[in-house]
Amino acid sequence: MQFLVAAFIALGISTVFAQSGPTPVTAPAQPAQAAQPVPAGQPTVQDSASRPSFAEWLDGVRSEALARGYRKELVDEALSGVEEPMPVVIERDRTQAESVLSIEAYITRQLTARRVRTGREMLAKHKATLDKVEATYGVPARIIGGIWGMESNFGRFSGVRPTIAALATLAFDPRRSTYFRRELFNALEILNRGDIDLPRLKGSWAGAMGQPQFMPSSYLQYAEDFDGDGRRDIWTTPDDVFASIANYLKGHGWVAGQPWGREVTVSKDVASRIAGAVARRAGTCQATRDMTVQMPLAEWQTLGVRTLMGAALPKADLEAALVSGRTRHFLVYSNYDALLAYNCAHAYALSVAMLGDRLAAAPAAAPARRVAPRKRRAAKSKSSQHPTSRRSATRH
Repeated sequence: MQFLVAAFIALGISTVFAQSGPTPVTAPAQPAQAAQPVPAGQPTVQDSASRPSFAEWLDGVRSEALARGYRKELVDEALSGVEEPMPVVIERDRTQAESVLSIEAYITRQLTARRVRTGREMLAKHKATLDKVEATYGVPARIIGGIWGMESNFGRFSGVRPTIAALATLAFDPRRSTYFRRELFNALEILNRGDIDLPRLKGSWAGAMGQPQFMPSSYLQYAEDFDGDGRRDIWTTPDDVFASIANYLKGHGWVAGQPWGREVTVSKDVASRIAGAVARRAGTCQATRDMTVQMPLAEWQTLGVRTLMGAALPKADLEAALVSGRTRHFLVYSNYDALLAYNCAHAYALSVAMLGDRLAAAPAAAPARRVAPRKRRAAKSKSSQHPTSRRSATRH
């Protein structure tokens, strides 16, 4: 991921669980970014003197876990190694790349030739499984691949931070304590169900887990056992990884057969016209407020928006919102909202979509190798007249 996004999104989706246990909270696959990050080391609004120590706070977590019915031996094992908040976790929480870098800089950093090349190889390797997942959930393999590549570099790295310790650190920190306290108990629920053992429960600094980098609540609601072995293994089983990503997007409104959007051309004059004529969108996430409301493509055409090549927009019965960076602009359709639900930052969602498009595109043909015309070698010409060549001459 793996790297994450704006105050916890109220998704408004009902949560239904087949298994018993504490009810997880519906959340983005990635934790939300704060709209106004607090620099590391800077005092928070809540006076630290009025708060319990970390040890006292952790005792409260232990008591609540036991009251919820979690096994005592599991709770003791999970919390025994958590002694102090992890400074690196707080530092990373204050400096998330999606909120620090511009859209343009972030996309450039993520969409490298190496990542695209690796992604194409991995999608080809898992084509049969991805085709089955796409047919089941209606989410294109390229979009699944885009998230897989962004979150764990196609399964190569999914984090090394102990999940319980990371979540405990963020739950103790006042900035988003309510959200992360819930995720801490969701992680304990995963352990309590036996989905994974504690030594393997590692992930990102924010508690995101496995190759899809699911938060614990997202795992409990959206993780899938696609290979039918009785375990929802998002850590090591590609079938479950792909199906879980697809299930999350489908659960957040992805519509099969519809595109995510397109990059477009917006001149300075057109941008000024749009700023004065088109309303901004409302939302609990900063990214949703940093885009326009949706309008039919025909209206964007009338305002002067054109394709990236300067042509007229397609005459399709679609509504789109405009997302703008410093120099680049995108018309995004309803499926884009599912990507924002995964991680509510335009830099992330656009990188996923564009990476997916590049994974699906045929690699550019290598330029034909230019063969220089044969030159007549004077030496060869001379050697044809004189039997003693340079090679034979060196023998003497």
